[in-house]
Amino acid sequence: MENKRQYKVIVSDRARQLLACHVLFLAQKSPTAARKVKNNLMDAIRSLHQMPERFPFLEAEFIPPNKYHKMFVEKWYLVLYQIKDRTVYVDYIVDCRQDYRWLLR
Repeated sequence: MENKRQYKVIVSDRARQLLACHVLFLAQKSPTAARKVKNNLMDAIRSLHQMPERFPFLEAEFIPPNKYHKMFVEKWYLVLYQIKDRTVYVDYIVDCRQDYRWLLR
């Protein structure tokens, strides 16, 4: 029996590109670590099909309140997503060790 509370998860092209950049950068130092980070990020994103509301909203200047939820993964990565109807839209995957002021513009 299918769970009625399931959400469809859509990862934007931008989020896919950001993920690829993070993994490629890490793979230059350690392919094993890059594989682990990629798998953990993908597992976390897939988990959003159930109860995506469990993560808090991002509160930041210049970003409309209650627009993006934030999920931290692997200590350093921030996944930003929106929920609309029964669909979760993953828009950004940010490495918090890098300068991400571009996100706030």
